[in-house]
Amino acid sequence: MSSHLAEENARLQRQLSELLEQARRNQDIMQRYQAFDLKFIGANSFQELIDSVFDTLTEASELDVVTLALIDPEHEIRRILSDLRIDISDYPNLLFIEDNSDDTALPSRKPMLGAYNPLLHRRLFPDAVLKPASVAILPLIRRNTLIGWLSLGSLDAQRFTVHMASDFLQHRASIVAICVENVINNERLQHIGLTDPLTGVNNRRYVEKRLLEEVGRTQRHGYPLSCMYIDLDHFKAVNDRYGHQGGDEVLREVAKRIQNELRLSDALGRFGGEEFVVLLIDAPHAVAMAVAERIRHSVDGKSLLLSSGETVHATVSIGVATAAQLERRDAPLPIAQALLSRADTALYRAKKAGRNRVISGDE
Repeated sequence: MSSHLAEENARLQRQLSELLEQARRNQDIMQRYQAFDLKFIGANSFQELIDSVFDTLTEASELDVVTLALIDPEHEIRRILSDLRIDISDYPNLLFIEDNSDDTALPSRKPMLGAYNPLLHRRLFPDAVLKPASVAILPLIRRNTLIGWLSLGSLDAQRFTVHMASDFLQHRASIVAICVENVINNERLQHIGLTDPLTGVNNRRYVEKRLLEEVGRTQRHGYPLSCMYIDLDHFKAVNDRYGHQGGDEVLREVAKRIQNELRLSDALGRFGGEEFVVLLIDAPHAVAMAVAERIRHSVDGKSLLLSSGETVHATVSIGVATAAQLERRDAPLPIAQALLSRADTALYRAKKAGRNRVISGDE
């Protein structure tokens, strides 16, 4: 009898130990999720948000792979990220869906849990990321609109099953959807405040702010910083002949051709009227002169077609100046002003010399 009681007592103690251990694990999980929620909700930028998704969530949920897919048919989010100097190629787990209306490889608006199926899940787990054994595909919905998917993957085939309750996961997706919407809206507001509404490139405020930042980086790291001042030649004559609508179309097309010759790290801004300024990061003077010549040729080499059916032959004059080996003790503002002034002076010389040419401000 005593032996039976001892066995029963030992069994109950094991059960109690297992329950206590499970409670401890659950407490740890809840604390990790609470930490994730606080960090995620506190994200003030898109950079912080995606880092939280791919790092904090993966760790908190003990997952092997997480992807975030956003519906972006007009490339608006990607343009904003480009302006923020976020290179999306650095984030293979960040995906953009251009049109999901007729794509059977994309899930519906309901959570989908179960074994990984290449036919169903290939868009959300592309070749560049780890292929899981089981997945939880969570739609991100805001104001009854599908904005994307948060996709969780595990190498454990039993981690996510079709019969598993998804309430907790849906709650997590709801938090992610709210934060994604808020951060994107904040970035949109910032983007609007720093963007020229006519051409879609940066405005003067952005370039002046960025110029100060890059001068500071040049002082710290020693790489060269080049500046171009670009002016559209005879623009008043364009407006007089083709009207303001035609002039606006010319400005937009010229801005587009300039942008096409630049890298993601460079900055283009409209300074007002028909003037543009370009900042070339880590670009020696010779490289900047070559880029300026490519820009000049891009504008001059092909006529612009207006919506009226008329064609316009446009040219630009460009002044180029470079700052290198700056002293750290010097104030950035006078350096930035002097660099811009040298480029502006070189532009004036280019226009006096007959326009449609590139002149160095460092000679």
